[in-house]
Amino acid sequence: MTVGNMESAQLFDAGNKGRGLRATKELRAGEVVFAEPSFSAVVFDSLATQVCHSCFRRQAKLHRCAQCNFAHYCDRTCQTACWDEHKQECAAIKKMGKWPGENVRLAARTLWCIHKDTGIVSDSQLVSVDHLEAHVADLPKETSAAQGGCDTFLEYCSYGRSSLPSTTSHTSMELTLSDQRGLQAVGVGLFPNLGLVNHDCWPNCSVILNHGNQSAVSSALHSQRRIELRAAGHISEGEELTVSYVDFLNLSTGRQKKLQERFHFQCSCEQCSEHVKDDLMTAAAESEGNKPSADKVKEVTAFSKECVEKIERLRAEKDYHEVVRLCRDCLEKQENVLADTHLYVLRVLSVASEVLSYLQSFSEAAGYARRMVEGYMKLYNPNNAQLGLAIMRAGVAHWHAGQIEVGHGFICRAVAILMVTHGPNHPITRDLESMRMQTEMELKMFKQKECVYHATRDAALMKQPMISSF
Repeated sequence: MTVGNMESAQLFDAGNKGRGLRATKELRAGEVVFAEPSFSAVVFDSLATQVCHSCFRRQAKLHRCAQCNFAHYCDRTCQTACWDEHKQECAAIKKMGKWPGENVRLAARTLWCIHKDTGIVSDSQLVSVDHLEAHVADLPKETSAAQGGCDTFLEYCSYGRSSLPSTTSHTSMELTLSDQRGLQAVGVGLFPNLGLVNHDCWPNCSVILNHGNQSAVSSALHSQRRIELRAAGHISEGEELTVSYVDFLNLSTGRQKKLQERFHFQCSCEQCSEHVKDDLMTAAAESEGNKPSADKVKEVTAFSKECVEKIERLRAEKDYHEVVRLCRDCLEKQENVLADTHLYVLRVLSVASEVLSYLQSFSEAAGYARRMVEGYMKLYNPNNAQLGLAIMRAGVAHWHAGQIEVGHGFICRAVAILMVTHGPNHPITRDLESMRMQTEMELKMFKQKECVYHATRDAALMKQPMISSF
């Protein structure tokens, strides 16, 4: 599939949801519905020196733009590929003597691009960027003025061009971009066609960033950075294409609140309307028909909420040993009170397994990761990317803990999910496939050694003289 091919999707009137996209043919799980280059994209301020501003890969050593001293690139190839996007930004930063935040930089890049290309950057783009849904009127007056840093934005934009673009259209259709391993958000981008795909808390598609390939000797063979919309399961011809704008792992009221605040609509999907799986996310533990009292559940839930906030703060401060101590205390308090599908239990298990793996305490990390995966599997769609990544973490933890057979099983399950959500050529899928092959080889060697041991022992026993019982 070439970047920008829209043969599998078409624009239609989705009723109360406004415009939407639907499938023009039957789609299989893992099939790319369409791929789209970013209209504009920027790296987060906090990672500006650690992530390539062209391909959005995290790299140990990056080359800095000699003119603005802000943008960083893998090499000359990435810098050349990004120059058309960066040149106005470069001029503005040099004139201001500083660089503004990512929101201002993204808005400026978007407006410069609209001015240059009238809002259309590819033949397959279904609508112009300035015709996407705007939500300025939905923002509180004090927020709409302050949030964008208007004075800074106007100054910055004017430095990038001799005159300001005549349009000041605003759109909230932004997508967070991850690094090449899919494990950390590193930037934000604007994708017009993706912006037409409506939300559903249980979507039939997933979105992944493909960083492209700049390794070929000839630049003509390089592939673009792009998002890929992939079918998460079977999709019928004419069926609406949907993605989730927020993580499903939240109560329906929590998801609705986030969607209202950020995207300005009330979600009425089946999962929210019927409060599907809310009961599991707030469930109390049950052992042999016995349940803790409502007061005990309320007390431990309040304790867990406070503890999770402390854990996140300490993790941000990189006080990992204190994070582990708090996680252990919290999990002990939750035991026999909150179920393993409870949101606070899952959040603590996730942090504990991640931090303990970082500290190389793999046996303990594996135990927590296994519990986390068991909870996730009861809540997430079977082909959810977050579930696949969680299973991958569990597999790696078990593998490093010496539990090769269990680790291999988890890794195989993760590969199956990420082949659907990420595709076979994504770096994280390729890494997982290498791990699968490695664990498979180690497992075979282990079983061969076991067979040799048993055969040697049996032979030795057969050589021993028989002792008569008479």
